[in-house]
Amino acid sequence: MTDRPVLPTAARVRAARLRDGRPQAAIAGLCGISADYLSQIERGRKQPSGEVLALLAAELNVKVATLLGDAEDEPAKSEPPAVGGSVVVQALLQRPGSVFAPLPARDLRNRVDRAWKVWQTSPRRFTEAEALLPGLIRDVEGTVRMLRAGAEPAERRDVLRVSADLYGLLRSYFRRIGRLDLSLMVADRALRSAEDADDPLRIAAAQWNLGHVLLSQPGSEQDAAEVAMGASRELAAAVDSPEAAAVRGALELVVVVADARARRPWAARDRLASGAGPLARRSGESNALWTVFGPTNVALHALSVEMTAGDAVEGLRLADGIDVSALPSRERQFTFGLEVARCYDLRRDDAAVLVHLLELEQLSPEDLERSPLGRQLVVDLVGRVRPTYRRQAIGIAERLHLI
Repeated sequence: MTDRPVLPTAARVRAARLRDGRPQAAIAGLCGISADYLSQIERGRKQPSGEVLALLAAELNVKVATLLGDAEDEPAKSEPPAVGGSVVVQALLQRPGSVFAPLPARDLRNRVDRAWKVWQTSPRRFTEAEALLPGLIRDVEGTVRMLRAGAEPAERRDVLRVSADLYGLLRSYFRRIGRLDLSLMVADRALRSAEDADDPLRIAAAQWNLGHVLLSQPGSEQDAAEVAMGASRELAAAVDSPEAAAVRGALELVVVVADARARRPWAARDRLASGAGPLARRSGESNALWTVFGPTNVALHALSVEMTAGDAVEGLRLADGIDVSALPSRERQFTFGLEVARCYDLRRDDAAVLVHLLELEQLSPEDLERSPLGRQLVVDLVGRVRPTYRRQAIGIAERLHLI
């Protein structure tokens, strides 16, 4: 990913000195500058000349490029490893061999459900999912291809449902690793599989997936809202059940996010109250087709609307009434903690930001490493934090490869 924030030179100089362990006065004296000048460099108030930067780098035993944040000089530190991601990409883009024995739909269903459980609950979900997904892609796509003709209709339909669910997981995975092109591709495949299976719930869930891909593309909020609203109307006309209410509620939340990002918080609040809220009361806490919809998720989106609108006070007030411990998705728990941290960041409550970032790192370190907002919070915190918390903040930055 190319849009990840990196630490400015001031924070990198400060981090290198703190790792070194010597006080400002000692380093400054050895470099022929005053301690006050070094202090101003570390606070971003003075930009060091090339000569001073070279002296600091030599004394602190780092490269000048490290202090400048040169990503080309230190590729391993600017980007986390992407080996697993490339294996999944390769599996998706490679066509299975022509000789393939189709597998039972029940076996594939169990494997896809297991992968979804890993994706929603594991603190190392990227690593674990990347071990499962290549084989799943090969076996599901190969089985679908072999059952196109001559198979029992019920068996073929079951395999297509499995295929739709797998592509839904892949949509989330690719979006999280920054491959929006592939996320859009698998969202389309999920929709085609659901339509071939003639499954109204999965057709709606596939359009929910498509809505989330569109939300990831700035300027496409209205497109996402239109896809979600159309899918909700179609599902309401086709199926009336608590599970359908949950999927429709998840679609309503796509529109809520679209309104919030389009700077229409009043519209987002109205839709939460009149659309998503009643559906949540009908569905209860649910994980229908892995959408994690229910009253708690509606409350989380209410918090998100206020955070997006910049109302930290109201966001934190809402957060105090939310208990995410019972949610079946660690990702949703992570998002809640991240948005609370952002509310504290808006108030410049650095101690609270640090506490929540440390909790997020423990809850889901791989998500924090891949979260643009999480990484930006760390960058901002390191740039302004008081000395009391500086070492802990720099520790997070180092573990996220920001230093």
